[in-house]
Amino acid sequence: MGTYLTPDELVAYLKLPSKQTVYQWRTRGYGPPGVKVGKHVRFRLEDVDKWMEEQKGAA
Repeated sequence: MGTYLTPDELVAYLKLPSKQTVYQWRTRGYGPPGVKVGKHVRFRLEDVDKWMEEQKGAA
């Protein structure tokens, strides 16, 4: 099934400045893909790591 991160856990994992960054990314269609679970968003760790690898080529 995999490991899923909350927005707060994603902020800590990626060392982002705030949870607002995560929500702004989602609004703009940027960032790792998230999964809606009811009214909550979760991020699969495998997808986050894959997205990070893809960012290396974009820099």
